[in-house]
Amino acid sequence: MSNLNVKLNAVWKGGVEGNGTIKSQYIDIPIAIGTEYGGNGEGASPKEILVSSVQACYVATLVSMVESRKLPVVSIEVDSEMVASDSSFDIIHYPRVVLSADATEKEVQSMQRVNEAADRACIVGNMIKKAGVEIEVKGKVSTL
Repeated sequence: MSNLNVKLNAVWKGGVEGNGTIKSQYIDIPIAIGTEYGGNGEGASPKEILVSSVQACYVATLVSMVESRKLPVVSIEVDSEMVASDSSFDIIHYPRVVLSADATEKEVQSMQRVNEAADRACIVGNMIKKAGVEIEVKGKVSTL
């Protein structure tokens, strides 16, 4: 992996019940402390931002792999869910991929493999797996 350099700026106003923003060249995210911790909850939490980073990496990797295999994709939608407890932190991706009506069975099977392969190739996902986060993919492939 080549060197990565990401620069962000965070601005916070108020105490625990305040809120802030995280900005970079392409993002502007409102952040807040959750109500369960005494905050107002009117912004993204660190866990939401972490999961969205993993999701964005997964989606970008998935799209890249689909394009390189020239699969006849009509649409891609991915829901992601974080499930956390005192002993675990899991992320589950639910990709739903629709292929064109003329997609072959071989292309459908290839797309099913790509759903899993994108997780293994996602750099951000692989970084947090090293910290003990489990990532699972429960994909669905259909045709028009």
